[in-house]
Amino acid sequence: MSTIDEIKNRIDIVDLISETVQLRRSGKNYTGFCPFHSNTKTPAFVVFPETGTWRCFGQCNEGGDIFGFVMKKEGWDFSEALSTLAERAGVELKPLTPVEQEAIEEHEHLRNLLEDAVTFYRHNLMNTPAGKPVLDYLHTKRGLNDATIEAFGLGYAPNAWEAGLKHFTSKGYDQADLIACGLLTEREAKDDSEPATIYDRFRNRIMFPIRDERSRMTGFGARIVNPNDVPKFLNSPQTVLFDKSHILYGLDRARKEIRSQDQAVIVEGYLDVIALHQEGFSNAVSPMGTALSEYQLRMLKRFSRRIVLALDADAAGDKATLRGLDVARKALDREADPVFDARGLLGSEGRLKADIRVTTLPEGLDPDEVVFQDVEQWRRIVAEARPIVVHVMETLAREQDIEDAKVKSSIANQVLPLIEDVPDAVEREAYRQRLARLLKVDERAFTEISQPIPRRRRPNFRQGPGPSRVEGSVAGDLAMHTSPELLEEHVLSVLLRRPDLVFRVDRALQENGLNRLSIDDFQTGDHQALLQLVDESLKQDHSEPQLFVQNSLSLPLMDLVDRLLAKTDQLDPNEDKVLEDLVRTLLVLRQRRLFQEIEHIQFLMEEAQLVEDQNVAEIQKTMMEYIAARSRLDQALGFYTSHMIQ
Repeated sequence: MSTIDEIKNRIDIVDLISETVQLRRSGKNYTGFCPFHSNTKTPAFVVFPETGTWRCFGQCNEGGDIFGFVMKKEGWDFSEALSTLAERAGVELKPLTPVEQEAIEEHEHLRNLLEDAVTFYRHNLMNTPAGKPVLDYLHTKRGLNDATIEAFGLGYAPNAWEAGLKHFTSKGYDQADLIACGLLTEREAKDDSEPATIYDRFRNRIMFPIRDERSRMTGFGARIVNPNDVPKFLNSPQTVLFDKSHILYGLDRARKEIRSQDQAVIVEGYLDVIALHQEGFSNAVSPMGTALSEYQLRMLKRFSRRIVLALDADAAGDKATLRGLDVARKALDREADPVFDARGLLGSEGRLKADIRVTTLPEGLDPDEVVFQDVEQWRRIVAEARPIVVHVMETLAREQDIEDAKVKSSIANQVLPLIEDVPDAVEREAYRQRLARLLKVDERAFTEISQPIPRRRRPNFRQGPGPSRVEGSVAGDLAMHTSPELLEEHVLSVLLRRPDLVFRVDRALQENGLNRLSIDDFQTGDHQALLQLVDESLKQDHSEPQLFVQNSLSLPLMDLVDRLLAKTDQLDPNEDKVLEDLVRTLLVLRQRRLFQEIEHIQFLMEEAQLVEDQNVAEIQKTMMEYIAARSRLDQALGFYTSHMIQ
């Protein structure tokens, strides 16, 4: 038995979840109110003891096993949940490899150094003559009080080339460590006769400690004091601890409030985040002046699916230039232009099943200025955030003569492709109607413009005679009688050996009107973690995907991967047959889960009607969506089944 399986066997999922959710027995299952969003009268959160899983049939629509519950509740990754649950179960995790142990010790050493740097910069802000005008600026110009400055650990880097170098080396740190964590910069000599120059990276700047979602130090952001200095903002360089595309400033302090409010607000700057928190809006975070990445959105999704982008007027307003709906703010105070990419956000929204909205600030004002002038105005701005498509169409129409036929045509040609990207058919129709009203045209005029992209012919996986059996597969009736866990393992065993097949699987699913492969197709946390690694391996270009996955595994997951890969030692060389089996297995998995969900939705409808829950209409809508999804699944599964028996 693997370590993960042993933990699952020792921890009763009902006992674990009962510590957070008040459960009541309902037949062989247990129900309660979901802890991840506001309650309704109907308990839409269900625990299934037989399978060791849980699911919310309400607003968040998520599910998983004991690992998934702890990950969702605490905002942890799989390794963190594994460590906590192993301790609870009394299961000893395998010792770290020497390489892993060395990396952990190195990271801990560098984090301690960064913590000392926080103290050093704070001392210079609060207790030195050079820091006093900076402190006055934070008080008078930025409106921050001492408690806020203390809470966020703000500091000041002296206006000297070697102040930090001398301070930290006097405390026993060597230059290599200071360079490794980004506090020093090394400039190579022009020739061998001269030594390299080493000096402080941050000089005469306000210092903002950057922590990850677990409050661990990763690096610094720094803002100029002298208005003539450039760049206006400077971050730590890329290090083993600091990767700005994987960090959201303020998330360590915002995570609880984001979960409580079931909403995250994304702003552009450090001081915007700090000011909003000071005024009671503690669900604000910032991507630190860079384009928002899907990795960052996935981090937020752990706490809420409702995300609002609060953009400056010139970043998402009248100066919008459309090149696939990319709108960039050009300013010297950014290391990279923050990008509003409507198409990219729509794609992320669909993949993450999130609700991403956009709001524009009053022209010339930043969030901190808005909230200090009028708290209620900020509250209204966030409340009035619009769906991405609505934001785009209204932005394009603003200050244009929409009575001009050519303007109407131009806007329609730019917005309709976005509407076609929206996965939900009802939403697409609503957006078309709204665009027609905005442009004052008949919706039928859009027909020629928004012709759907011709679907590719379904691939004929069976291109020649031969047996229908796929080596290492669950083909035929076997799939219908295999446990969901084994079906999940089969899918992963193939994808771990052939990560590139993800693209073909996605295409095959979409050609059948189905959603792409996602972690929602898997119920267990370890399987979700592996699929996420496969997904990440395809987005990076530093190493082969399979090698990337192997190098990213913790020891418990290594054991699981070894076992899964053993199942596909004799993978059929015919890629089309493997793909056909893979898609069919996924369809069976989805069909199984959908049957279970429809059964429970029927129960929820009866409960809601009894207590006169105002959300009964929403539950009925969900039922109709499930029935439509079942029809699409049945049709797709019939297609693949007929091919396999040919």
